[in-house]
Amino acid sequence: MSLESEVDLPGEAALPGVLSEELHAELVLFRRDLHMHPELGNQEFRTTAAIKERLERAGLKPRVLAVGTGLVCDIGEWDGGRPMLALRADIDGLPIPDMKTECSYRSTVPDRAHACGHDVHTAVVLGAGLVLAELDKKGLLPRPVRLIFQPAEEVLPGGAADAIDCGVLEGVGKMLAVHCDPRVDAGKVGLRTGAITSACDRLEIALDGPGGHTARPHLTTDLVTAAARVITDVPAIVGRRVDTRAGLAVTWGRIESGHAPNVIPQHAELSGTVRCLDIDAWRQAPDIVVAAIDEVANLHGAKSEINYVRGVPPVVNDADVTELMREAMTARRGADSVESTEQSLGGEDFSWYLQHVPGAMARLGVRTPGERTVRDLHQGDFDADESAITVGVEMFTAAALLDAAQ
Repeated sequence: MSLESEVDLPGEAALPGVLSEELHAELVLFRRDLHMHPELGNQEFRTTAAIKERLERAGLKPRVLAVGTGLVCDIGEWDGGRPMLALRADIDGLPIPDMKTECSYRSTVPDRAHACGHDVHTAVVLGAGLVLAELDKKGLLPRPVRLIFQPAEEVLPGGAADAIDCGVLEGVGKMLAVHCDPRVDAGKVGLRTGAITSACDRLEIALDGPGGHTARPHLTTDLVTAAARVITDVPAIVGRRVDTRAGLAVTWGRIESGHAPNVIPQHAELSGTVRCLDIDAWRQAPDIVVAAIDEVANLHGAKSEINYVRGVPPVVNDADVTELMREAMTARRGADSVESTEQSLGGEDFSWYLQHVPGAMARLGVRTPGERTVRDLHQGDFDADESAITVGVEMFTAAALLDAAQ
């Protein structure tokens, strides 16, 4: 593997760690292989094996996590002194079909797709690790760096919690991550200090009543009406019990009830998500949402059983770590390569790491410049401009070197 030692930077000192064309081509093929063989959370055995083999080939010593999938790998030896910088990638796919019809590397697994860009994230962190390993061999890496390849990001409450239990944060002082953003052009990243994602919980409700005939709703519990009122009234009530700036929102995704037009059913089921922009309001959300559901159900004579599943808190970017990423991108590609980004209502379990160490996540641009069609995340036609892999690798390598110099 060849590695260029430095690059001329406009207005900045040259930094080693630029990705060679040879390694970029290899990472593209690696990403495409993952794209063709997506695996769901906690089932990423092939993916884990592929990452492990490539790191070992580079002379590194990756360790598979105790949960059976995912890896952790250190570049350099940590002496127990100043904590390390960690780079994190998520490696799981989604349970949806790949809808790309004219793509040589579309998924070969039915109803499975890398439609959130985790294959790109994995290629970026792998590439950064390979470049940093070469720098370490040459004595150009002042401090060790940890790579974390995390399983099950798409499975609430997220595989990050399991990775933390496996000890991946031991010796880590700060963390970096990227997430593909199809609204940002390749060659750029979006940064934001503070909350960049939303908290996300799951809500499952069962409503029960005696049922009856639609000719005599006054003699029973009209369960369909009760469910309808829960659907419409609970979000309104919740929105009035916290500061509206917290963005606490209940949104429904499923309702099932009844089998015949003239029968009032005895059972109804609803499920949806609870999202919140503010971490303090997120902590209060279960009590507020459950109380609102009970109130509405009781008003209509329905018995409610509620399963409130904690998901993830918001990803809150640390100001200093966000600035480190800004400096890294500026050093590599100039100040115009960084743009501001808004807070997303999507959830991300990278937030669990940030409950323990400061860190930041960047929006990695994956839209081909000039392209008008936006292939959104979690859609079967999602794809990425693969030049973004080089951008992510070089931002991470620059961040590692700049962090070591601080």
